[in-house]
Amino acid sequence: MIESFLEHVLDGGTTEVEEAVRKAAAAEIMPRFRQLADHEITEKKGPYDLVTVADRAAEEHLTRALTALLPGSVVVGEEAVHDDPELYGALRGDAPVWIVDPVDGTRQFVHGDPGFCTLVALARRGEILASWTYAPALGELAVAVRGRGATLDGRPLRSGSPAPGAVLEVATSHPDYTTPDQKRALLGLVTEGVRPRPCGSAGLEYLAVARGTLDATAFSWELAWDHAAGLLLVAEAGGAQTTVTGEPFRISGGNTLPFTVARDAATAERIRALLVGAPAEG
Repeated sequence: MIESFLEHVLDGGTTEVEEAVRKAAAAEIMPRFRQLADHEITEKKGPYDLVTVADRAAEEHLTRALTALLPGSVVVGEEAVHDDPELYGALRGDAPVWIVDPVDGTRQFVHGDPGFCTLVALARRGEILASWTYAPALGELAVAVRGRGATLDGRPLRSGSPAPGAVLEVATSHPDYTTPDQKRALLGLVTEGVRPRPCGSAGLEYLAVARGTLDATAFSWELAWDHAAGLLLVAEAGGAQTTVTGEPFRISGGNTLPFTVARDAATAERIRALLVGAPAEG
């Protein structure tokens, strides 16, 4: 069952998961958009780290639906791991893992901004096999399958390359979520030819890179639910990624941070060089 389902997904059979993601958003997220009461919003680690009843309900909905599609699979979801951190270890196991961020961009969701999305990725033994990025308030769904490319609402996505000499637009981690060393690294992007700005929903920033409207990201945290879907989306759209050591980012953790994801390999290397303070070409 597991192997046949994985083959089905890798052959482009993603419709069942798309339907599960859309149904979860329709049932648990959109009815609460711009309708939240104060008691339905909670701070986890600070004013920029929020959780709502929509996050929890959508993750529970997706957990039931996705594990039913693939018996024997497990879910690593943001809210479940917050309650039980040991669940994160499933990323290093042999079972297929659904990596779920039910509302990526909860702060935007709380403030009535449509810039949020639901992120789902399917991985096994640390390899991302497929991903779904759904922005229900924007009506956009991006899908990526390893080795088969990326699409946005059924149309192929290509990240392309920045125009020669163009100022690079780069979304970066919010300063509140960086260590002193990471702050110093990110200051390397404050230079001629680069225009850094704080990121919004990580999933939508990845989508912007994949569609070529953002040149790169520079992120200083490694939680898999924020990155797994977008990493595959950008890779299948033709982009590239690297940590500051030049190694690929691992969804199971233990990365040297910050790391960058960019429209092409040359841009990724340019951002990496600026983060480590090395002379950057281009």
